[in-house]
Amino acid sequence: MTTTDREAGTSTVPAADNPLEQLTLDDLRRRTSVKWRVYDPDVLPMFVAEMDTPTAPFVADAVARALADGDTGYHTGPMYAEALAPFAERRWGWAPDVASSRTLPDVMVAVTEVLRVLTSPGDAVVVTPPVYPPFYEFPAGEGRQVVEAPLTTDARLDLDTLEAAFGRATGGGPDGGPGSGRRAVLLLCNPHNPTGTVHTRAELEAVLALADRYGVRVVADEVHAPFTFECVGQGAPFVPLLSVAGADRAIVVHSASKAFNLAGLRAAVALGGPGAAADLRRVPEVAGHAVNHLAVLAHAAAYTHGDAWLDALLAGVARNRGLATRLLAEGAPAVRVQPAEATYLAWLDVRDALPADVAPAAAHGFVLDRARVALGDGIPFGSGGTGRLRLNLATSSAVLTDAARRIAAALAR
Repeated sequence: MTTTDREAGTSTVPAADNPLEQLTLDDLRRRTSVKWRVYDPDVLPMFVAEMDTPTAPFVADAVARALADGDTGYHTGPMYAEALAPFAERRWGWAPDVASSRTLPDVMVAVTEVLRVLTSPGDAVVVTPPVYPPFYEFPAGEGRQVVEAPLTTDARLDLDTLEAAFGRATGGGPDGGPGSGRRAVLLLCNPHNPTGTVHTRAELEAVLALADRYGVRVVADEVHAPFTFECVGQGAPFVPLLSVAGADRAIVVHSASKAFNLAGLRAAVALGGPGAAADLRRVPEVAGHAVNHLAVLAHAAAYTHGDAWLDALLAGVARNRGLATRLLAEGAPAVRVQPAEATYLAWLDVRDALPADVAPAAAHGFVLDRARVALGDGIPFGSGGTGRLRLNLATSSAVLTDAARRIAAALAR
């Protein structure tokens, strides 16, 4: 069992010990989660955000210790934020406000509870597609209108498009001036899923200023925050939204679920700037009743002891990103891989690689049928998703090589 240094907040997992190279395909196929049960056994599943890693030893220790102690009761207190705070300080130089935090069962549950506080049915939620499909599904399920402000062609935030969307969302006129005062929220993905865009401090400052002008509140899903690659010499660092000038009334949601492969042990925490503390207090107490105490213990252990394990994982994903990009360029050069600075996902534009008789909207089914690889269909990601596919890079180099070669063979022209 890997030893840990609980005072320093780090694990002694060697940096070269890549968590992605520790399980075989046979090992993985014994799992019963959605990744391994939706498709037939001859299909390589690369679609959902589950990683092919073993359970991190510090997580297994924490859960085993809780089970041995019978610590399986109801959750209470700010344990989650107390574990996140030093992790955020180490990784990003940001000190979250633990006192105003709210621990909630899941990222999208947290987002939904915040939207219920900040908006009413009929109000608008602005999203920046292509973007995580639940950004459409959850607000719509709460009776909110979803207004799109698509990213630019190079996957950056577009201030002009956002301004037009804010005007529509708040009831503004065609002149682009501030709206009628109708409540609206910008639901931001930071870093962005699926494009892997890391929003810069300047971009975030400009968005916050524009949102303030229109009276639009900003809520950010920062679940992919641990997945930027500056620690391995690649890409730009993550910028916490609440560390940016003008974020006084913003709210963010964090979770260790993505970075430490804990989707089956979900938990999340909502945090706000000083001007949002009262809004977080308005989230009803009952919203936290479904918080899984074991999940919080697992996430707290990850934040406290997982730095070296995470760094080894990031190095593995960075290598896999280069591997997939190279194999697709060699085998199917018409496939365009979106340059990315974050996440363990690759966003593929396959429109020019499809046979002439295959429509872009059929790309997912074509690759599944011909390559026997299941990728994420781009269509549910909104505008800009048709003809795109999302590839999960968080697997072994052997599985990724097989998948990339199958995809390239199916799309070679």
